[in-house]
Amino acid sequence: MPRPVPPSEELTELDAEAVRTWCARALDALGRERAEIDAINVYPVADGDTGTNLYLTVAAAHEAVEAVCAAAGTAPDTAETVRAMAHGALLGARGNSGTILSQLLRGMAAVLALGGDGPHLARALAEAATAARRAVAHPVEGTILTVAASAAEGCAGGGDLAEVARNAYERARTALETTPGQLDALRRAGVVDAGGKGLVAVLGALAETVSGHAPPPAATAPYAPVLPVPAETCPDGEGPAYEVIYLLEADDAAVDLLRGRLDALGESLVVVGGDGLWNVHVHVDDAGAAVEAGIEAGRPHRVRITHFAATAPPAAAEPARRAVVAVVPGEGLAGLCAEAGATTVLARPGEPPAGDALLDAVRRAHAREVVLLPNDTELRQAAVATAERARAEGIRVALIPTRAAVQGIAALAVHEPGRSFDEDVVAMTAAAGATRYAELAVAERRSFTSAGVCQAGDVLGLIEGDVAVIGQDLTETARTVLDRMLQAGGELVTLVVADDTPPGLADTLEAHVRRAHLAVDTTTYHAGAGAPPLLIGVE
Repeated sequence: MPRPVPPSEELTELDAEAVRTWCARALDALGRERAEIDAINVYPVADGDTGTNLYLTVAAAHEAVEAVCAAAGTAPDTAETVRAMAHGALLGARGNSGTILSQLLRGMAAVLALGGDGPHLARALAEAATAARRAVAHPVEGTILTVAASAAEGCAGGGDLAEVARNAYERARTALETTPGQLDALRRAGVVDAGGKGLVAVLGALAETVSGHAPPPAATAPYAPVLPVPAETCPDGEGPAYEVIYLLEADDAAVDLLRGRLDALGESLVVVGGDGLWNVHVHVDDAGAAVEAGIEAGRPHRVRITHFAATAPPAAAEPARRAVVAVVPGEGLAGLCAEAGATTVLARPGEPPAGDALLDAVRRAHAREVVLLPNDTELRQAAVATAERARAEGIRVALIPTRAAVQGIAALAVHEPGRSFDEDVVAMTAAAGATRYAELAVAERRSFTSAGVCQAGDVLGLIEGDVAVIGQDLTETARTVLDRMLQAGGELVTLVVADDTPPGLADTLEAHVRRAHLAVDTTTYHAGAGAPPLLIGVE
């Protein structure tokens, strides 16, 4: 959720705090308009998700900005903040419009990192519109590109910061209203461009941030009546079958060749990014060929393939009641897992739960199907015994042999009660198995380890259960463990910190991951009291 945004006075400079406020307001605006934007989404594919994709893209930018500001404390750096906004949007970009929006933010960030007054904002909008148009293989008028170009033209005359922002918003709003006359798909459906409407919301949030006043709302016509998409707008069998999106680590020359290959394979090609990290979006019939092209160009990851014609399966007459039972090492994680729908069993230091405690939790779930997550190698036998006893009582139980809490979190994240039990168990097992884990502990006595001799008070970094690092400082040891784990690759780092962990540890590690590992996201959870100082997961 975005943080609450108080009213502001007119600004003369777009500093880090103003960027933070802009992101929060943009996320709030897209949240309000998300359903309407989804409903008018007819181009390039009438799949009804543009509002959602834009919202998720800005949410990623907002989270990145909040992380940078939290790490910096009272004086965040403006250049670092705008770069975090662009980088977060690049990593989290969804769909055609979300990918283009991420490039718009990247183009703006390149200029705003140098200054945040009116002339810089005008230059930033011009650079953004140019960069976005270059990123699209075959630009089409009547889309978000047209709205971005008009916004840039509207403030070409310069002015102070608030004047530039207001002019950009007004020109974007006017351009949006003319999009049905530029694109037949919009005209037939009686709507404006969905991506352009989302950009108007983002620019409106910017104008409100720098002027201190909300801009006048967009006109009700021609898009207030959200109409069903006429059949002729998106006839069956027309256009590619799949949307393929992935992040790609590759150099510029390889990406130039990739653009040519993907352009020949499909349409709606958008490649955004730079400095070795790119977000690739394309609509194709041969999804495998699109991914293979990425593999030849560099290192693709976070590959998402969506079948446009996919329909929801018919609802079952009576869905099976299913529960997840998870063992957790701290009160904080117990709350987190409970919010995700799991029944939890608390494992206190030196007091692992007995088999009866696990069985009681299975019974408390009142479910016909139960997925059991022990989250500890030492609980494997107790979990096996619990599963056998529960099955004897007529409960269908699947035991996923999670060895650490971070593996349980990964499994719980993909849990979907609506699909079949077997499919759910397979997905959760795969997510847990793809998560490598580590733990930091403090040695209680002098002893021999696989990494050498440790003394009482030394910080031990255990990877997959074996001591891999011995250090004296928790933060430095954690950084070393993280780097070793990420040498083998990774897309998401999960940090689970206890109450007695030194303040700022998570922020320091998040900043380190952002600097040293471009394409890796970081998520932090608080385990509360009684947990190990730090648990690390790498997916």
